[in-house]
Amino acid sequence: MSELFGVLAAMLSSAIGGTSIAATRFVVGWTDPMTLGALRFGIGFLGLLPLALLQTEAWPARRDWPLVAGLGALFFGVFPILFNASLIFTTAARGALALSTLPLLTMVVAAALRVEPLTWRKTTGVLIAMAGVALALATGLSSAPAQAWRGDLLMMAAALCMAFYSVWSKPLIARSGPTTFTTMAMAVGAVGLIGVSAATGGLQRLADTGPAQWFAFGYVGLIGSALAFFLWSFALGRTTPTRVAVSVTVNPVSAAITGALLLGEPIGWHIIVGLAAVLLGIAVASGALHKKADASRPPQPTA
Repeated sequence: MSELFGVLAAMLSSAIGGTSIAATRFVVGWTDPMTLGALRFGIGFLGLLPLALLQTEAWPARRDWPLVAGLGALFFGVFPILFNASLIFTTAARGALALSTLPLLTMVVAAALRVEPLTWRKTTGVLIAMAGVALALATGLSSAPAQAWRGDLLMMAAALCMAFYSVWSKPLIARSGPTTFTTMAMAVGAVGLIGVSAATGGLQRLADTGPAQWFAFGYVGLIGSALAFFLWSFALGRTTPTRVAVSVTVNPVSAAITGALLLGEPIGWHIIVGLAAVLLGIAVASGALHKKADASRPPQPTA
């Protein structure tokens, strides 16, 4: 039952993430990627902090602080810069499709770090999904923005950051708790991004931002960051990184629907083909993740 709750939490997090992609696409032209990241995770941290202080969860131990800081810089620092920059060039639906490589990247990273074995079935699934994504992105170039391929590559790089975060953070979350760990890690990324944005004049340029943009900033901060990443960490504390990452296939659906409603972006056949390929590849790959495989999985690293 605990693992079921973890999977459901991951799916809800991914659905929220899809709407956040569309909201980010809506405001990305009003600011730069670092300032948008500073706003997103600064607001997210302020939303999570009261909840973390009211929780009975233990905070990360002092010996874990360097690891928490490193993961915070990776996921709440580097990730949002790549994520936000990608949406300057590509659409919400294409960006979400590129982010859907996350389960495949997580499988590879987990296998490389000897956390989860990479079986022949997983390898076949990875190849199917990656080939399908490549085909979908290539066939959709005629109707995509001119520099969409740049955005697609940036989003895949962001997904790789998320894959390493998902694998490395699991033992730390187990030793403290999802709320306290996420709050501390998000604080590190937010402070770094706020400092860089202030130094480069990004925060000062927000004076001309209108109410609609501030509403979107608030949404991606409180819902798309505080709630979504709490749910992601909650899920990582209850099931394997690969099973959590598989839930990201919900992301393109919610992103495409929100993008169509909010931004008027078309949902072309190439997006449907890409999503179908990703789902097929993940279905093949995750078919190896049954209880017998779980029982034979090596122990999680302690640091």
